[in-house]
Amino acid sequence: MKRLVIVGGGFAGVWSAIGAAWKLHEKRADHIEIVLISPHPDLHIRPRLYEQDLNDVCVPLDSVLQPVGIQRIQGMVRSVHPVEKQIVLDGERTMSYDRLVLAAGSRLHRPDIPGLDEWAFDVDTYEGAVKLDRHLRRLPHHPLPGREVVVVVGGGFTGVEIATEMVDRLQKIGLNDRRIVLVEKGAVLGADWGPHLRSVVEKALDDLEIETRLSTSIRSVTRTGVELDTGERITAATVIWAAGMRANPLTRTIPAKKDELGRLSVDEYLRVNGHPHLFAAGDIAKAKTDETHHALMSCQHAIPQGKIAGHNAAADLLDEPLKPYRQERYVTCLDLGPWGAVYTEGWDRAVKATKKEAKKIKQTINRVWIYPPVGNTADILAVAAPDASHRRNN
Repeated sequence: MKRLVIVGGGFAGVWSAIGAAWKLHEKRADHIEIVLISPHPDLHIRPRLYEQDLNDVCVPLDSVLQPVGIQRIQGMVRSVHPVEKQIVLDGERTMSYDRLVLAAGSRLHRPDIPGLDEWAFDVDTYEGAVKLDRHLRRLPHHPLPGREVVVVVGGGFTGVEIATEMVDRLQKIGLNDRRIVLVEKGAVLGADWGPHLRSVVEKALDDLEIETRLSTSIRSVTRTGVELDTGERITAATVIWAAGMRANPLTRTIPAKKDELGRLSVDEYLRVNGHPHLFAAGDIAKAKTDETHHALMSCQHAIPQGKIAGHNAAADLLDEPLKPYRQERYVTCLDLGPWGAVYTEGWDRAVKATKKEAKKIKQTINRVWIYPPVGNTADILAVAAPDASHRRNN
């Protein structure tokens, strides 16, 4: 019995697993087992963690994996040893593999800023989002200094979405005299967004009366607020950190080329360069989408990469041809809270829809398209083929 191991239970990991299952089902190959390893029993719908309603952002992994015959192990992989074709899990357990798909995702980068780890919230993980939600719900009952003030650090997609979402969230808990400040170390919001998208975002922030501090960094965080490198002190009961992602540090255990974000360099088949039995997908992989662009840390890229990586790992074990990863269509859909949203197409981010029209698109993406099918074998395999659309219509 040969073993295909997938490390990671996020979007890339789940779709790698069912992509591999599709290939083995197609070839009726029952001599290969698929094992997915994840520290959590659920797929957390990470793009929704900035939202106030967290009731349906966890999908049980077994509801997706078991119907297509995938074994799940709950645990944390500590290191990868590609020469020996082994991984080391928590408790110093080892496991061998014939092919490995590394899809361990990314995590929020937290620099060494005084008070950051102790006092700043985030929406990087489900646990972090729940902690923030509980904090916000307690605010009306505790006369904390600056309880109606929220400082969001990081002017990228996540920072803008959480800042704009705070407008409604504060109002719904009874904090109407709110103040929201978005801090960004760059001279502009989203340095790579381009003028079309940026102008819409700036308009939304202005309409929502969200303050910005550009070319500004955080010097320290305390229980009662932040100090900026400009010397300004903002009293705030809520500080949310959303300033940058890094690939899972598991990549550091692999002797391979990496970029400044820690992502592994892969070839067109998502095989890690220099390691023939190791594939990578999602936030952990630096993969070219076309001749000039690389994939971003986004489920938009993680889902199709996962399907291709899983398919190719299984095909490699079957001595079948591999499929190249290509994703020439690129879109952006950014939630802007009660203002609406903005939807763009292409790498130049040409604006195609705004406000309510774009909001409907965003809600469809967040609540339908990025969810995997559950429970039914046929439904899961139908979207797991490398060329199949993952968008469901229900």
